[in-house]
Amino acid sequence: MIIENYRPRWYTEEVEALGDLARRFTAEHVTPNQERFFAEGATDRALWRKAGELGIVLPDIAEEYGGSGGTFAYEAVVAHELCLSGDTSWRAGKQIHVIAAHYIERYGTDEQKRHYLPKLASGEMIAGMGMTEPGGGTDLQNLRTRAVRKGDRYVVDGSKTFITNGSIADLLVLAVKTDPAQKARGVSLLLFETATAGFRVGRRLHKIGLHGSDTCELFFDGCEVPLESVLGGIEGQGFYQMMRDLTYERVLVGINCAAVMEHACRVTVEYAKERPMFAKRLIDLQHTRFELAEIKTAATIARVFADFTVERMLDGTMTTELASMAKWWTSERQCELVNRCLQIFGGHGYMLEYPIGRMYVDARIEPIYGGANELMKDLIGRGL
Repeated sequence: MIIENYRPRWYTEEVEALGDLARRFTAEHVTPNQERFFAEGATDRALWRKAGELGIVLPDIAEEYGGSGGTFAYEAVVAHELCLSGDTSWRAGKQIHVIAAHYIERYGTDEQKRHYLPKLASGEMIAGMGMTEPGGGTDLQNLRTRAVRKGDRYVVDGSKTFITNGSIADLLVLAVKTDPAQKARGVSLLLFETATAGFRVGRRLHKIGLHGSDTCELFFDGCEVPLESVLGGIEGQGFYQMMRDLTYERVLVGINCAAVMEHACRVTVEYAKERPMFAKRLIDLQHTRFELAEIKTAATIARVFADFTVERMLDGTMTTELASMAKWWTSERQCELVNRCLQIFGGHGYMLEYPIGRMYVDARIEPIYGGANELMKDLIGRGL
């Protein structure tokens, strides 16, 4: 732990036990398969099923819907442990899967919850979020993917890009325009099953990082889905649902980034203690110690900030402004800190066989997804 003898206030015995379970699961089932996941560009279903059996896929979804019935702290500790272990494969897809499931739990009809959530919790189904479009990015009001009502069905046409779990997802929480004449009020979310005729997965995109997690282009060509596919059963609520639930995602980003910073600090200190340099160890050089002192301080601040956001989630006082602060600050600090750690590794840091090299390329997406950091600062600024 980055802070000696530190126990966050949100850690209960149950939360700690779940964190220990997630740590052991990662060591046994994720870490040994990382190279294979990198080579294949995605995780496999056996991993999801095993995690489902252990109850760590949807730990903060109600038991009546197949989850583990925990609080947000349950998901926070699993996310923390996955990042702290160096997992850069499953944790990215799991985060999107969790976010999709929470849309269903929060806004879905009872029938939608009972049909999908148990399958998502068990790992039988894998979920993705279908929001971003080519040329669209953060602008979610002006979607081009259409869902035209015809009788008792919608016909969906359009495309999405940068979709995590895109090639392995069974279910998408899909953002569409059900009323093109409207902006925000014309957006709806559909629960779209990827076995639907007319759906096609394009290429897996070649990213600079997160190589063990698939990111894809998706295409919808005359896909027919029942009217009951609308999340919550009411058209025109999609934009508002997305805006409210993005807070959950942004807090998770902050937790992830803080944990990666802690992991980067730990592996860099270990390397500096082992690396010979000028008849000494690298850590014996004053400049190295100064750098590591600043790195540890930044990682400690990030951890305390992340823990504060978990407490606010638990007591129901989390705000859009605070979630935006956590998202932009920790993601930018992560990029800076990992860069400084890589410099200490020198040429070895540039090699992907060293964990710091992978952390470096993986980190760059954090200021972009979940809402670009420029938008986060604008949201904060509007409240000043």
